[in-house]
Amino acid sequence: MGVTKPSFIFGIKLINIIEPTLTTETGHCFSFIESLCSANHAMRFSIWMNYGASLDFSSKNTVINKYFYRKIRKLQCVFLYRKLLNTPDKILIATAGRLDLVIFDWVSKITIPPNKVYFYFHWMNGSHKKLAYLKKLAIKQPNLVMLGPTPSIIKVFETAGFKQAYVVPYPVEKMEVKEQQVPPTFKSILFAGAARQDKGFNHVVNLIELANQLDLTLPFTLQVSPDHHGQYDVKTKADIVRLSNINYEYLERRTATLSKALYAEMFLGAICLQPYDEVDFSDRISGVTLDALSYGSPIVTTSGTWIARQVERFGAGIVAKSTAPADLLLALEKVVAEYPYYSNNAVQAGQILQDEHNAIHLARVFEG
Repeated sequence: MGVTKPSFIFGIKLINIIEPTLTTETGHCFSFIESLCSANHAMRFSIWMNYGASLDFSSKNTVINKYFYRKIRKLQCVFLYRKLLNTPDKILIATAGRLDLVIFDWVSKITIPPNKVYFYFHWMNGSHKKLAYLKKLAIKQPNLVMLGPTPSIIKVFETAGFKQAYVVPYPVEKMEVKEQQVPPTFKSILFAGAARQDKGFNHVVNLIELANQLDLTLPFTLQVSPDHHGQYDVKTKADIVRLSNINYEYLERRTATLSKALYAEMFLGAICLQPYDEVDFSDRISGVTLDALSYGSPIVTTSGTWIARQVERFGAGIVAKSTAPADLLLALEKVVAEYPYYSNNAVQAGQILQDEHNAIHLARVFEG
């Protein structure tokens, strides 16, 4: 894609970023958008977020719109998308889903012009029903721009007939890695991010049960946070109750919302445990993985995921045989035994991945 350096002299348009779930600095909605806005200060961004949001962006080229209420956000999208289509400005759906496509299809009275509406799909499956709809939409709205972090996601849109479908690395902030201890010191095993079934929270609780039964002294830190809607699914609620009934002396639970600094602090000296679902994360980028490696935290995960491929690529941890607690424990003990080696590999991996996932790649898409 040919690009030119943007400039206000040439009247670059405002870019509206839509993210209804954005409320605080925690989670990857914020880092995704913050890194994009910081990538090119000549661009201007208008960010549409949750009405109760309490955050600020370091970039001065942003305007904040506290707009969405959780219970009616889908209806609000209808009116907002229609309104923005009638402006000369660009639109980015930062965490796009099929419903966003349906709404734009419904509210657009004419063919949407080129380089107007961009969808960033963090993941996508190519079910027959979904593909049939996408094929119809590609004919009706050929100028929609489809973006995603991996080839398998973009392949779905290419198969449907979209001519503007591009692999664009998931944007992350460039972090300044502080000089590490020599050698780095292991502190705890960390489960970071939202407590969800697809992220293997049940396997983590099983592991804590085993550690307790074996009278181990391995320290664990669990970030037992709800999803971005502030909710837990039924199975995860049961796992949290089960966890509360385990009297493991070396377990620390983090239930409160963490600041950016406290979130980063958790990774220092940690082994990041990610027994994520093989199907859901087969080719899905994990922001926690990018964070962990950027902070020098090696990873223990299981095979068949994008996460496992990064671990194997850099030697930045171990891919366990399975999610069985005994297999996870064995992998963790190996990393603990050689923590300085794996941590140093993680630091190197983090630096390389930060370059590969520099937000400038996404910013350049809007220069057309």
